[in-house]
Amino acid sequence: MVKFTSREIRDILISMLVIAGAFAYIFSGRNINIFFYLIPVTLVSVGLGFVLHELSHKFVAVHYGFYAEYKMWVQGLILALVTAYFGFVFAAPGAVYIHGEYISREENGKISLAGPMTNVALAFIFMGIAVFFPSSGHIFLMGTMGFMVNSFLALFNLLPIGVFDGAKVFKWNPVVWVISAGLSFLMVAYSMMGRLI
Repeated sequence: MVKFTSREIRDILISMLVIAGAFAYIFSGRNINIFFYLIPVTLVSVGLGFVLHELSHKFVAVHYGFYAEYKMWVQGLILALVTAYFGFVFAAPGAVYIHGEYISREENGKISLAGPMTNVALAFIFMGIAVFFPSSGHIFLMGTMGFMVNSFLALFNLLPIGVFDGAKVFKWNPVVWVISAGLSFLMVAYSMMGRLI
């Protein structure tokens, strides 16, 4: 059974608010009225994407019998706010820390894959929202932004280097990595073509 500590819930909420605020600042062009208009949009489209990415790691880890807890990175949240001021967002809001006796390569690969695949699923959901509500300003914006950001999050996290999810997925199963990274790449390319945004 998945359980959350009070500290974990606090960390999740703070992470969501900071990330949503950073992206709202970027997309608002420093206009305070647009900033407040965008906060609910970025909370759903961006904040949810970041948090559900991390929580999916937790859910799969717990499924395998490990203890997992989300902890925010204060430095990562500060970095998100500082970079937003300069016109882009580099966000590392936190991570799920997993504790267990032995995590096999397969378990580690599947736990790692859960995050990017959650973003892929969210991207498709947001795409559907944008397609079915093209004339509703707030909802359409949420859909297009959600598709774009979640597609990028999936691809970025699937980079097969360092501590990224992609390195663990590739080590477990290169074929699964190629398929998931390829799908994410196509989604990012589609969003950059301006079909939805």
